[in-house]
Amino acid sequence: MEESIINKIKQKLSEIEKQHDVKILYALESGSRAWGFESTDSDYDIRFIYAHSKNWYLNILPKKDVIEYPITDEYDYSGWDLRKTLFLMNKSNPVLFEWLKSPIVYFKDDFSYNILEQLSKSYFSPISSVYHYLHMASGNYRHYLQTEEVKIKKYFYVLRPIFSCMWIEKFKESPPIEFEKLLTQIEDKKLIEVITELLVRKKSGIELGLEPKIKEINNFIEEKLRYFEKISNTFDPKNKPDQEILEEGFIQILENISPID
Repeated sequence: MEESIINKIKQKLSEIEKQHDVKILYALESGSRAWGFESTDSDYDIRFIYAHSKNWYLNILPKKDVIEYPITDEYDYSGWDLRKTLFLMNKSNPVLFEWLKSPIVYFKDDFSYNILEQLSKSYFSPISSVYHYLHMASGNYRHYLQTEEVKIKKYFYVLRPIFSCMWIEKFKESPPIEFEKLLTQIEDKKLIEVITELLVRKKSGIELGLEPKIKEINNFIEEKLRYFEKISNTFDPKNKPDQEILEEGFIQILENISPID
């Protein structure tokens, strides 16, 4: 990624802090650029976790716990408050786990990140994540890839969650988000060749519109969807740790950050 783009994003993050009187703890790239199958004109999906000063959390009624901006010039910014983040951690939210594994990081407070990363290992639920990825894969497959001509780029939005289910089954951990890391699980050389060729086309900026469906990929998808739909309820639900662990992490992070002016 160009240094000028990184600097522009960091500048905007600094402006967000001042505008909302918050401290950003972790900022990352999500979406296709982090997954590794972006096109030349893909948006920048900037996500962040932030905290308010301690007194902000002393309230009776809930306050807004997200910061969102409309997409402008291909830049999409949105973030979650720390308390919301930990609430989603308790629910074993797969999107949060993906954020913590992003290969593109714009800012990271190491102390805060290390606490969140350690908590994610304790709160990861195989069955919750498999259901999440299976729902994503089956929905995209049903909507985009079952006709004779298909929106070819949608293959990536079905394959990535299927590969994620495979990773969870094999390693019992939150999967990486990079498509090419997930692809290493595939042993069928012909399938790898077909998918890799498609990946090269997408990243080169070639328009992937309606094209005849790719038999090798469709057969693989259908086989894996049937398989995971059959066994999804056998995955470990994993007992949640005591919620005091989350509360301790919350307090530690708030006490560590510099006072917010």
